[in-house]
Amino acid sequence: MYLKHAASGDLVEILDINSLVDPYRKQVAGRFHAGEELQDPANFAKNELMFPSGEALPRCWVDPSYR
Repeated sequence: MYLKHAASGDLVEILDINSLVDPYRKQVAGRFHAGEELQDPANFAKNELMFPSGEALPRCWVDPSYR
């Protein structure tokens, strides 16, 4: 799954979907998809990520008290 990094506008390949949908985790493992070389994995804060269309992540993925 690819999301967009809000600060840079680059795509981020999400490496751990389970941590993305877990509202108790604030970070998710991924790697930038920019340039020709495969980038090293890094942790990204969920509040810095959005869908490529510009939509925010669903609240149930980021807010542990959401019902």
